[in-house]
Amino acid sequence: MKPNTTTRREFAASCAAFGLRANESAAPLRVIDTHAHFYDPARPQGVPWPPKDDAILYQTTLPARYRKLTQPLGIAGTIVVEASAWLEDNQWVLDLAKENPFIVGLVGRLDPGTAEFCNHLARFRKNRLFLGVRVNAGALAERVMLPAFVADMKRLRDAGLQLDVVGGPTMLVDVVRLSDQIPALRIVIDHLPFDPPKDAAVRTSADRAMRELSGRPAVFAKISSVLRRSGGRVPIELSAYRSALDDVCNIFGADRVIYGSNWPVSDRIAEYAAVLRVVREYFAEKGPEAAEKYFRQNSMAAYRWIDRGA
Repeated sequence: MKPNTTTRREFAASCAAFGLRANESAAPLRVIDTHAHFYDPARPQGVPWPPKDDAILYQTTLPARYRKLTQPLGIAGTIVVEASAWLEDNQWVLDLAKENPFIVGLVGRLDPGTAEFCNHLARFRKNRLFLGVRVNAGALAERVMLPAFVADMKRLRDAGLQLDVVGGPTMLVDVVRLSDQIPALRIVIDHLPFDPPKDAAVRTSADRAMRELSGRPAVFAKISSVLRRSGGRVPIELSAYRSALDDVCNIFGADRVIYGSNWPVSDRIAEYAAVLRVVREYFAEKGPEAAEKYFRQNSMAAYRWIDRGA
């Protein structure tokens, strides 16, 4: 299966309407993409993710491919968010970073709340590119009130590291619970804006949690899931997404929203250039200061990534 070809044609037409080529940046920003994945199914040990039957994702996905795709678009660096649950794949990404200075950090995949976490954290935090860990919604729901998990989250905080949380709107209640216990822990909510829950009670609970998080200065919103398939196509017009973007930005404010592409998973919906263009157009309307914050400055506050001069 190939990426959506209709989206490609529509995106080229949109670029032409603005007098741009499809590979041109719309603004001279040195953008930091806070959400990319690298992996190589051709390794002798293979990969635990993505599955072999995923024709779009199951291919060699390494820094050279990403760099070729994104450098013409003004992407100056990326943070890798580890999707593999294999411990040594954290080291594999850190080894990739040695030869690729545009990788400004790694959000690793460890297992907080378990006996092994402390030693694993001590090992990886020695590398200055190790910025934090990722936890999915299921693990967060199961462990958020457990003393061992909370203790490990405090270890993250004390080490100056952060937490990415991956899930949907039901997860927001647990994010509030964690933030209640450790207010200074920097938490990044991945892949906003969420689709509104269909169940009214769940929607009310998620909305209440989101409003509560608006007052938590250590909680950041990663706007990395904007484009949607609708009516057999993927609209690339900002008008299709403005309301959802307004909702997130109004809640978190100009200082706590950050850019992420979720590449290559984003290829399931549209090409990288189209994903970037919608949010670039949205923040261009807000002015250069807001755009600079979203595409670069806020990610430094959230992740404390390393500027390697790439």
